[in-house]
This record gives sequence, structure tokens and C-alpha cells, in this order.
Amino acid sequence: MERHHVGLIGCGNWGRHILRDLVTLGCKVTAVARSEASRQRAAEGGADVVPDLGNLPAVDGVVVATPSATHAAVVEAVLPLGVPVFVEKPLTVDLADAERIVRAAPDRLFVMDKWRYHPGVEALAEIARSGELGPVIGLRTTRVGWGNPHDDTDVVWHLTPHDLAIALEILGCIPEPRFAVAVWHAGAWPHGLLGVLGDGPWVVTEISARSVERRRVVVLHCRDGVAVLADGYADHVLIRRGPHGTGEAEEERRAISTELPLYRELAAFVRHLEGGPPPKSSAAEGLANVRAIAALRSLAGLPASGD
Repeated sequence: MERHHVGLIGCGNWGRHILRDLVTLGCKVTAVARSEASRQRAAEGGADVVPDLGNLPAVDGVVVATPSATHAAVVEAVLPLGVPVFVEKPLTVDLADAERIVRAAPDRLFVMDKWRYHPGVEALAEIARSGELGPVIGLRTTRVGWGNPHDDTDVVWHLTPHDLAIALEILGCIPEPRFAVAVWHAGAWPHGLLGVLGDGPWVVTEISARSVERRRVVVLHCRDGVAVLADGYADHVLIRRGPHGTGEAEEERRAISTELPLYRELAAFVRHLEGGPPPKSSAAEGLANVRAIAALRSLAGLPASGD
């Protein structure tokens, strides 16, 4: 039995995974797909396919999975439909655009920050809230690899939203940006950024598209120990307790679910369409993420937008 009719705007390499999970969740999906490759992916994934928004039938909600640089324009085009909108991160790649669309739909626009649904990140958030390792000192995130698969925006806009969303989930806020340095040269897109936010607790985030090794690591530093999510596909969080500066430590591997975050966030959106609570990352939180990235870019001397 089909649960809801969802409009999927864009069916590229990531959009096809969104389509897969929406279909698994029992949704009827109509995809707006313009290119031949996107139309083929959408049809093979089980969606009805239309060429543009003007041909989109009445739907219960919309998921926007177009390139980041197009988010503002696409969201503004779908808001008149009057239904909840779930847009892939980042909300936009321009602060003024983000402010404008959030003013237009503060209560029915949400951002797809999949790392807020990662069981490992949720486990770290619970450790932080419970105080089992003492007060939180800071959070360190590392998201590095080689190359930027996106040709519409730079790696700072592509990767940093993930780590700021992780900070939001674990700490309950995105701290104020304090310092940033970028790997870049004038006339080119940046290759990476090291940012420092807040002070009590602090956040240090490192992203790079110029690393010879691929790493996705989140380290929660507390007074009485650390908790580590060592990889996006890890099946546990590593907790190490004990006196700092000595070789003595008590270690625990705390099991976590391996359910994929994308499926979990889409399930939350579908539950919202059924009358349930809104998904994580409200329009205001999406705007806070964009605002923090804009501030980090300014501190690092980067151009304001990444398109």
C-alpha cells in the first residue's frame, strides 16, 4: 500500500539512492528529471517521470536533490506547492539566498543533514548529554580525501555542512566561528579548510580534497575520556576512559546500528508527512549552518559563495 506521493526534484548519482529509499518506504514518487541519464535512472528506480515542475502532479511533499548551486532557485520554485520540502545539504551556497528562502518558509523547509541520523553520531550525542565521560571539552572532525566529485561548487560548501551538522547534533548548537585557514590560491577553488569554532566547548573541523588518505573521523573530547567514531561505516563507537597523559586506559567498543543514515532521515520525513514530528535540521538550523560556513570562508579569505 502506497503511503504518500513525493516529488523528487533531480535524480542524479545521489538522487537515485533517495528514490530507492523512498520506494522502499512505500512512497509513490514522481521525479522531475531533465537529462536523459536522470530520466533513465528515475524510470529504472520505479518513479513516474516528468520533464519539469510545471508537469508535477499534486504531491504530499518534495525532496530536492539537485546540484547545490541550484538549491535556492529550485526551493523557491517548489515552495508555492505549499507542502513540506526536504532539501539536500547545504541549504544554499550563498548566505543571502538562504536568508531569503528561510523567511519564505520557516516551518515547512528542512535540510537533509544525514549525519545527524548516523547511529554513531547519535551515540556520541548521548555520551555528551549524559555526562558519563564528564563535561565536554571539544569536538574534532576530520573529513578528507582526494578530489571533489561536484562541478557546481567547491569542497568547502560540499563537505563542511556535514561536520557542522555533526556539531549541532552532539553539542546542540553550531559554535561561533573563531579562526579558519584554507588551502587555496587566487583564481581557483579551495582544496580544503581548517576551522575553529567556539571555546567552551570548541569545535575543530578539517576538510580536504587534497589528502592521499580518505578519513571520516569524529572525536568527542571530554574531561574523563574520549569517544570516537572512526569511520562512517563503523559498527561501534570506541570509548577510552582513564587518566590523561598515562598509558592506563579502560577501553569499550559500544555497538551501534549499521542502518544507513539516508534511509533514516527519509523515514523521518515520511513520518512527518503522516502527521509526525518534523525531521531534524529545520530551516533555521540550515541557515545557521550556511551562516557559519560563510563566516569561516571570510576568516580564511575565501570568496563568499562557492558557485
